Amino acid sequence: MARDNEWKNLGGLVFSTNPDVNLNQQEEEEETLDAADQKLRIWLDRKKRKGKAVTLITGFEGNDDDLKSLAKSLKTYCGVGGSAKDGEILVQGDQRDKVLKFLLDKGYGQTKKSGG
Repeated sequence: MARDNEWKNLGGLVFSTNPDVNLNQQEEEEETLDAADQKLRIWLDRKKRKGKAVTLITGFEGNDDDLKSLAKSLKTYCGVGGSAKDGEILVQGDQRDKVLKFLLDKGYGQTKKSGG
């Protein structure tokens, strides 16, 4: 069964005529910076959301598991829904003050509100 799942780890590459292609290469996990070293920005965004406001946290540097863990903590703290992908966290509604307080309490010292 393990052999069946090996092709899924190749990122869609099934065959190549290039002799330099390494089919056994694994993607390296991006290392997550410490909380104090993260430079996060908190925005209020209404674009492409039919006028609904969302709080957008950008600038997270690290792997997806840590991003999703932080997003889950933020959503639980604020009591709302949201999502996390591509280094950004979306929290439903205008939660900028709550998010800023939460992140500063967790040690994200270089966190700032940005935008209007």
